[in-house]
Amino acid sequence: MRTSHFSRRTALGFRQAAIGSVKIKLLLCCMMAFTFIMFATRAASFMGWNSNPPIFDRSASSWQYDSGLWSNSAIHVSNRRGYAILMNTWKRYDLLKQSISHYTSCPGLDSIHIVWSEPDPPSVSLVKYLNNVVESKSRDGRQIELKFDINKEDSLNNRFKEVTDLKTDAIFSIDDDIIFPCSTVEFAFTVWQSAPDTMVGFVPRIHWVDQSKGNTNNYDYAGWWSVWWTGTYSMILSKASFFHRKYLRMYTKEMPASIREYVAKNRNCEDIAMSFLVANTTNAPPIWVKDSCKKSLEKSKLVNIATKPLDLLRGKIYEIGSTGISSLGGHGERRTHCVNEFVAEYGKMPLVSTSVKAVDSRDTWFW
Repeated sequence: MRTSHFSRRTALGFRQAAIGSVKIKLLLCCMMAFTFIMFATRAASFMGWNSNPPIFDRSASSWQYDSGLWSNSAIHVSNRRGYAILMNTWKRYDLLKQSISHYTSCPGLDSIHIVWSEPDPPSVSLVKYLNNVVESKSRDGRQIELKFDINKEDSLNNRFKEVTDLKTDAIFSIDDDIIFPCSTVEFAFTVWQSAPDTMVGFVPRIHWVDQSKGNTNNYDYAGWWSVWWTGTYSMILSKASFFHRKYLRMYTKEMPASIREYVAKNRNCEDIAMSFLVANTTNAPPIWVKDSCKKSLEKSKLVNIATKPLDLLRGKIYEIGSTGISSLGGHGERRTHCVNEFVAEYGKMPLVSTSVKAVDSRDTWFW
């Protein structure tokens, strides 16, 4: 009987101890969670970071009149704190309309320059449509300039032809078939502001020494899977990148003419040529801004942006066309040939590899 009573008391003691242990663990978990939340919310102020995106001054006092510009408006921003979009297009009017409709909502946008290399000028209906889109987004003291940069000949070098009437130092070079959420573009712009001499963008590529040739002066061009596997890159493609406007002048007037001739003849590698130019100037690597998701849609299928607001807010990137040069067979081999031709022109390999990646940690749990 005593043994039974002792056993019950012992079991009761174990249960009480177990309950007490669980309470202690729960208390510790709550304290850790509270500490984590407090640290996360205050880390920005502790480190001197600004958790709010930059505000671009577009008040009436910052505007001036310039009658020498052809645009949807003769009014423009006099400061250079925003960015200009340089959009390459070729007979994809639906994509162009959709892209312009989207990017005119981005708060840091100052102007849009459409690189037009078609044999015929833009139609009156297209110009009218795009002007109406821009004007509909130009409100609350915000005016966006829209301009077609007309070229007499079709050349990939037109993409980087000098634009003399830019009002901003920052250029966001983008193809007409790629859609980024404005929050992603604005974050990349803030990254570029911290390193305005380098290229900052979303599409990284890498070069390798071709050891199979037994010569360290031969290189291979490698695509996304090599970047993903190694975590290393040395180029940012201009189809989605920020760079300083001075590189347009340097590409047109200072880069070896033989490289421009090669690009024009082979209709490829203007983006690699720009990467070489910037790297040769800075002796530094580009900066890859990591997006949260990248989604390629099936060929020629358009995305209805209005029906996918959550995807854009979450940072997804949409390619709304896939009929470009990169979709052709033998693309990698031709790009490798470009790299080696440019190395020969510069007399060295100017590209610098890096593993650094810029991530907006405010919206990311795992860096």
